[in-house]
Amino acid sequence: MPFAEESGLILPIGEWVLNEACRQSRAWTDAGLPKVRMAVNISALQFSYSGFPSAVESALRTARVDARQLELEVTESVIMQNAAGLDVSLERLKSLGLALAIDDFGTGYSSLSYLKRFPIDKLKIDQSFVQDVTTDEDDAAITSAIIGLTRKLGMLTIAEGVETQGQLDFLKLEGCDEVQGFLFSEPLEADAFAALLQAPPAGHA
Repeated sequence: MPFAEESGLILPIGEWVLNEACRQSRAWTDAGLPKVRMAVNISALQFSYSGFPSAVESALRTARVDARQLELEVTESVIMQNAAGLDVSLERLKSLGLALAIDDFGTGYSSLSYLKRFPIDKLKIDQSFVQDVTTDEDDAAITSAIIGLTRKLGMLTIAEGVETQGQLDFLKLEGCDEVQGFLFSEPLEADAFAALLQAPPAGHA
């Protein structure tokens, strides 16, 4: 990936990933499966590319996917590195109807001004905080503070790296909106994920 970033290959690779994600989303919908929001990680180079909003619009149109089924994830550092010229691009992306998420929140830049400046929908709490929420008071306090801040700003939170029932119980108690991690499933191939959509595992909310 570092080579792809440095060489510029991340642009065609990223465009392929985006189109494939939309294509797969459409395939699941056509198969009668419940609609899910597909999250796609976006690199710094993609995000700074002026034609990126058009590429996203084209991917949605070609696959005939509702924009509400797409979520774009970027890290704090990507947002801050490109802050000066992001307003127009982000507003255009939001106008399509998709969701924007900040990945690995809490591990990058300390400035929070972008949270009120840009149309962000969701903050993803980095797993480095989540993994010790039941044993480390500092991590628990940070996680709780992020959830509270996000709620006050009218955004959603999603916790990464949830692996134990104790972590899940803590996040539920604090009011975290969504969670992801090995407690629910390891990464799956498309067919295996389709089976999971048909028969979600019992015991988790």
